[in-house]
Amino acid sequence: MNPAPMNLVGQPAPDFTLPSSTGQDITLSSYRGQQHVVLVFYPLDFSPVCSMQLPEYSGSQDEFTEAGAAVLGINRDSVYTHRAWAAEYGIEVPLLADMRLDVARQYGVAIDERGISSRAVFLIDKGGVVRFQHTEEQTGQYTVRPETVLAKLREL
Repeated sequence: MNPAPMNLVGQPAPDFTLPSSTGQDITLSSYRGQQHVVLVFYPLDFSPVCSMQLPEYSGSQDEFTEAGAAVLGINRDSVYTHRAWAAEYGIEVPLLADMRLDVARQYGVAIDERGISSRAVFLIDKGGVVRFQHTEEQTGQYTVRPETVLAKLREL
């Protein structure tokens, strides 16, 4: 069982800067006023459920772009692992390296005793406010698909 997530809906999204698979550091607040952001926290690169989830989000990238949103994957793996996984699975969304789980803790999704984050999705509007969040009860679950997030995005 994952820890009970804190409810961030209606709150300003905690800001962060993390290295990414694209080779640049990505700062959440740099999207403010420009694009909505979908943060996809996931436990591990190369794991079975994650290897289905992130390619699905990546494959929906055009729809997210049309809806005015950037998708960012986040977990505790290194940028080197992210690059290898992205190359093998054709993942085109930036994957951010939260190696100490600092950002996962800010969002209430760190599972410290396992050294991973929960599987969770946060939708942050252009103003930097969390408008939707969902944390799976168990890391092996994957119930919030891209189409669910796209529907929430279209409501903004």
